[in-house]
Amino acid sequence: MTTKALICGSLAYDSIMVFEDHFKNHILPDKVHMLNVSFLVPHFNRDFGGCAGNIGYNFKLLGEEPLIVAAVGRDFEPYRQRLDRLGISRRYVRELEDCYTAQAFITTDLDDNQITAFHPGAMMRSHEIQVKDAEAVDIAIVAPDGRDAMLQHAEQFAERGTPFIFDPGQAMPLFDGKDLKRFIELANYVVVNDYESELVRERTGYAHHDIARRTDAFIVTRGGEGSTVHTLNEVIEIPAAKAEAVADPTGCGDAYRAGLLYGIGRELDWRTTGRIASLLGALKVAQKGPQNHEITLDEFAAKFEEEFGLAMQ
Repeated sequence: MTTKALICGSLAYDSIMVFEDHFKNHILPDKVHMLNVSFLVPHFNRDFGGCAGNIGYNFKLLGEEPLIVAAVGRDFEPYRQRLDRLGISRRYVRELEDCYTAQAFITTDLDDNQITAFHPGAMMRSHEIQVKDAEAVDIAIVAPDGRDAMLQHAEQFAERGTPFIFDPGQAMPLFDGKDLKRFIELANYVVVNDYESELVRERTGYAHHDIARRTDAFIVTRGGEGSTVHTLNEVIEIPAAKAEAVADPTGCGDAYRAGLLYGIGRELDWRTTGRIASLLGALKVAQKGPQNHEITLDEFAAKFEEEFGLAMQ
């Protein structure tokens, strides 16, 4: 039996450009109040992205059934074709003809500094999609999306009794301490990176153990340093999986979250679940773009045993 998950978040196009110089050579600190610069970017790539898309892609790689909940615009056709090729359901994807799909325009220099412009587009209307009447699933996640959608979907999952992960991610600036406390009250699991965990602490006054006793688990990721799972009774350290290369970190956090969905949905222990998430993140970072790594479930299980010396179960 496959695990079925509702994945709420964005579908987006990521346009990535490389400036073959250093921004600091062209931006004068004493002139930023009248900034007017242009960068020649001979290298350009357009990737399929968005948190829901990235999580769904990785969840599908593990042989599971992602059900993406997202709003998209009139330029959705290429993404529609991709989801269909991958066999990922679009039944909860709403297409809006009066706006564009969310998209990020990212320019990176030779120091890996980035200047990003993000157009939310249809994402700002994802609250129009209701999850309270969606089909029964094993697990769900509320990933970065429009503010109203994240609040609404969390409330609806709690009302219907669907266990879900709250992942504020880059949507963190949208929420104050009261909002975050409400998410923690509603969610079964909360996952953040180490920087976001400090923001949560500052805004809510909750230490890690305070969140752990209000949820089933509070997970903090630290990139190449691994991650930590805080539960009511223990703190579990998860090692980082070794990556074959460090090509592009974009989408690594989403890959990790797909691993959490897999392990929770299959009721695996946290040590196994965390390692599955860690390995997915390592596989992603070795490839450029958030959805360009490929692996079968059997290949993944073999890599897991090779990496950690134990079976996936």
